[in-house]
Amino acid sequence: MKADQQRTSSVVPRIRVAHIAVGLGMGGMEKLLVEFARHVDRARFELRFIALQTRGSAADEIEACGWPVVCLDEPPGLRVGLIFRLARHFRRWGVDVVHTHNSKPLVYGGPAARLARAGVVHTRHGQCYQAGVRSAALFRLATRTAARVVCVSADSARLSTAEGIAAKRLRVIRNGIDLARFSYASPQVGGPVVTVARASPEKDIETLLRASAIVAGEEPSFRLEVAGDGECLPVLRGLAGELGLGGHVRFLGEVRDVPRLLARASLFVLPSLTEGISLTLLEAMARGLPVVATRVGGNPEVVADGRTGVLVPARAPSELAAAMLRLLREPECGRRMGLAGRQRVERYFDVRCMVAEYQALYLELSRRGRWSIGPELADDSLRGVRPAATPAAVAV
Repeated sequence: MKADQQRTSSVVPRIRVAHIAVGLGMGGMEKLLVEFARHVDRARFELRFIALQTRGSAADEIEACGWPVVCLDEPPGLRVGLIFRLARHFRRWGVDVVHTHNSKPLVYGGPAARLARAGVVHTRHGQCYQAGVRSAALFRLATRTAARVVCVSADSARLSTAEGIAAKRLRVIRNGIDLARFSYASPQVGGPVVTVARASPEKDIETLLRASAIVAGEEPSFRLEVAGDGECLPVLRGLAGELGLGGHVRFLGEVRDVPRLLARASLFVLPSLTEGISLTLLEAMARGLPVVATRVGGNPEVVADGRTGVLVPARAPSELAAAMLRLLREPECGRRMGLAGRQRVERYFDVRCMVAEYQALYLELSRRGRWSIGPELADDSLRGVRPAATPAAVAV
């Protein structure tokens, strides 16, 4: 009996972390939430997940890992009452750290966490593409509630510094993928060119279609498969018809088995106008595909130009087409690039390393116990945490 009591008293309480996102569909950020659910150290951390608006397929995968998901079904628009609703959830659960993902969850979750005397970690996954002046100002104000703003790329850290976020509060933690799920397969000669992206303006599938028309004019056997759903899909289908690509392009919609899709591809293309650290780019490289990507955001931190793929300017169909033609016509070059890409992802972008870095941050932030409201106290609690690296120091 006495030994049992000693064992019980020696158990360290788990740190309770609440992740907040707008919704739990299956985009890149939502995929990362599933990885947190899968790979967290269960002996040290207890997780909960909150969707402010919509539930999606990611919620099912998170619950399959044994973590609760709450969907608040909040309609769009500014709703101050949501702050207090979240604060009640945090108090009832005894949350130690609130981890917000992208701007809207921080705007509501940051103040709510402070009311509940919990620490705040915020991850900036994207680049606030085409954000209005009001939205940008609200985001900057909301970041004052976060003890640490995590940027997924050095490019994002530079942008955050330019927006006035103090460098001492920034941390670069790059996204990662589960390498066990994306084993090396090598490019398939004669296989389709593939892209996996939301059909939304910032992904610029339009430029890829225009480049594909050039490629198809020179290589009649060319095939493109576009995986992803979104508001631009009807327009993109119409453009493909106008460009005479009906026999060359397939729009697959949302694809759940991405590893299988990549296994039949010869080349992966990402024509985005903005990116953080693209998970689909990492997944393609892990499968051994050569890649062509735009020189924007975090893409140059993922793709070693000329060694694991080719970087081209954004909105440049002719240059994108030239890069695609080169790799399609030089399969041995593509194979070498694909193998080097796999090695690069293994070295720098393993999801277990990513989760471990976040866990170290949670531990550091929780050591003060319950947090005080004042941001100056939050900053005091961060003394000793490794500051955000400079862009030169984090280059890979």
